[in-house]
Parts: sequence; structure tokens; C-alpha cells
Amino acid sequence: MHKEKDVAIVGSGLVGSLLAIFLRNQGHKVTVFDRRPDVRKVQFSGRSINLAMSNRGWKALREAGVEDEIRDLALPLDKRAMHVEGQPVYFQKYGEDGEAIYSISRGVLNRKMIDLAEAAGAEFRFEEKIWDVDMKEARLYTGESEKSVWKEYKFDLIFGADGAFSRVRHKMQRQSRFNYSQHFIDVGYKELTILANEDGSHKLDNSSFHIWPRGNFMLIAMPNLDGTFTCTLFMPFEGDISFESLKTEQQADAFFETYFPDIKDEISNLKKDFFKNPTSAMVTIKCFPWSYFDKITLVGDSAHAIVPFYGQGMNAGFEDISVLNEKIDKYGDDWEQIFEEYQTERKPNADAIAELSYRNFIEMSSKTANPLFLLRKKIEKKFAQNHPDLWIPLYSRVTFSDKAYSEALKIGDYQREIMDEVMKIPHIEETWESKEVEQKIIDLINN
Repeated sequence: MHKEKDVAIVGSGLVGSLLAIFLRNQGHKVTVFDRRPDVRKVQFSGRSINLAMSNRGWKALREAGVEDEIRDLALPLDKRAMHVEGQPVYFQKYGEDGEAIYSISRGVLNRKMIDLAEAAGAEFRFEEKIWDVDMKEARLYTGESEKSVWKEYKFDLIFGADGAFSRVRHKMQRQSRFNYSQHFIDVGYKELTILANEDGSHKLDNSSFHIWPRGNFMLIAMPNLDGTFTCTLFMPFEGDISFESLKTEQQADAFFETYFPDIKDEISNLKKDFFKNPTSAMVTIKCFPWSYFDKITLVGDSAHAIVPFYGQGMNAGFEDISVLNEKIDKYGDDWEQIFEEYQTERKPNADAIAELSYRNFIEMSSKTANPLFLLRKKIEKKFAQNHPDLWIPLYSRVTFSDKAYSEALKIGDYQREIMDEVMKIPHIEETWESKEVEQKIIDLINN
């Protein structure tokens, strides 16, 4: 048993709620602050990208004792459905039989996680905005506005789980030698919806992650339990084909009819959502250190916001909490050691998944429609099936494993160099299934 601590968590999102459950399981008093209203009582704002739960996320939920409750909210997706222009839909299996990512509505999951944290004994204080943090004394100051009278709270520990634009991190940034960077990509996103059939069934295959790759932009769709699909349109903010260029209903009609003809029956609803829902930006944030002595630490997007193209933002945040819990088990009441080892272990992995996520946008939007890229993936998959001891594809290392992201990035770069050599083989399109190609890969690995 640990000495009970009075803990504050700033942010009631997915990572903050999971942390609350873990800390309550460890016997600590937990208060969660959020400047927003209780998400269980409001409609979501149309800014959600459906979540893709994979091995890392499930591992953390299992350790928290809540996996079964969350599985009831999820739909397994074992393949991609590729909607390439001018071709029939084709499917790409994610991994081996039984390997799948799980589609979950962000809103549905967030509400459930708060319910579970409350049931574990955490107290939630919604619509209470943090204006200042006294890091040395672990004090929070809340109020109606920056100039109003503030209320002071004293805690033993404070965790910043308040997202990419964290108030807790903002205070930490004023320290000497605190490194911080943020990078916005020039692509934004907008949430759209494909409605269910009248009988409540799905209009597209509901065990697939649907992708419409269109070069500089793309549409994705993930199924929900109620028969709908949450779609996300990723597109440049400015340019010939961009959010800026689609200003009228006629322009939106022409855009959807031209680039997404296989879902033309959905255009009226897609168009309605297009003009109703906000266009959101995507940012990569890196910083260090994440901790302040034995008082404060950052978790999830507060420490390492990433773009969503590997489906690992939530999984990486949940893995933070899993690792943090391991350190608590290891070091007991030595919170400075807990925080130091947590940040030292997680920082290289956060940087690695940030890099992988950015690269995957290029792959999903442009390369998935390229015949040579698809051939490359076929060669990799066939070799991995024949030699599982020699080759685990990068996607599987990231998604269906809990090995370090930094290791996956390093091995993925090594495999990419090998495949670059393989694709230089003359007439590879005709010989890709041959023993010679298989032996070439083995020789490159051995060398």
C-alpha cells in the first residue's frame, strides 16, 4: 500500500479519466478539473475523429480493470477498404487472422470513462477553469475569468491531462531550459456523417476502415454501433482543392460528385455536415521535461500531441498511464523517481510515434493508390507470412504490439531500406512471388 496522496488531474478527457481510475485503484484521493461542461450532458461539437483502439490501449484498460466495459462500445475492423478512383473497392487485411483495430466514438467512450472514474471514487469538477498553477506548492487557482476572484486548491500532486494547449504545460514552459515546439500541418479536417439505412444497418462494410485516397486530400470513414459512419475529410486549408475553395453548395455538390461517386447518395447529408461542422487544425507538439520534481507531470497530448494518421494518439496516451502505473508500483512513494523514469522512458517513444503519424498521412493520402506501393506491400506481407521470425511489418509493430514505438521506427527504417533495394529488381512486377526475390530479402537482412 502507498501513502495516500491528494491528487489533482487537470482535464477530464480520455487520458485524464483513465489516470483517475488508476490512481483511485492505487488508493489516492482524486479530483478532476475541466473548464468544459460535463460531456455527458452536451452534444459533441463535430470535431471528433473516431478512435481506433489497438493493443496498447486495450492493455492499459485491462490493467485498469475496465476492458470488458469498453469492448461493449467497440466494433472490430480487420481490414482497410480502399476506394480508389476508377477501380472497384478492394480490401487490405491489417494483419494476421484475429488482428483488428476497434472503432469507438470519441464521445461515447469519453462519457463511459468518466462514469467509470466516478464509480471508482474520483470527483469531477466541471466548468471550473484553471488560471494559474503554483508548481512548487502544487496549488491550483480557478475562477470565472482571469480577472475574477480565484479559488485556491492545495494538492500533493498535479497531473496535466488538459490536451494540446495545456494550461499546466503553459505554466511549466516558463521554466529555464524547458524545450517546446509546435508544428501545424497545412491540412485541416472536418467531420461528416454517413447515416444508417432505415433498418439501422450500415451502408458500407462495417468491419472495414474505409479510405478514399485522393492525393492531396482524402476521406476516411469508421463505423459506429448505431449503423452510422463517422467520416473525416482531410484537405488543405488553402489552394485549388481546399476548404477555402468550397464556399457554395454548388461547389460542394460538384466536389463530392467528382471525387466520391460511390457515395453520391449521401451527398445531401455530407454537404449539410460540411457547412455545419467546424474545420479543425492538426498540430504536433513536443516538449521536455514533462515533470517538475515530485509535484507535477504531463500525460497524453499535454506532453506529446500528434497528428491522427496512425490512429495512435489515444493509444499512446493510455500507454503513458500504463507506464506511469508501473513506476508507481516500482517506486512506491518516491514520486520524483516515478516522474523522472516515466518521462525518460516515454519521451523517445512519443517522438517516434509523432514521426510515424506524420509519415502515415503521406502514405494514406497518396501512396495507397499507387500500384508500385501496393506491390511493395504485397511483397512485404508474403515475406512476413513465410518468415515471421525475420519480418514483422511496421504497421503490425505499432498497432498489434506493445513494443516501444522508438524500436518500431528504427526497425521500420531498416525494412524500408531493404524494400527500396527489392523494388529495384528488374521486372519486379512479374517476379515478385519468386524464390529469387524471397532469397534477395533474406540476403539483405543477413547483410
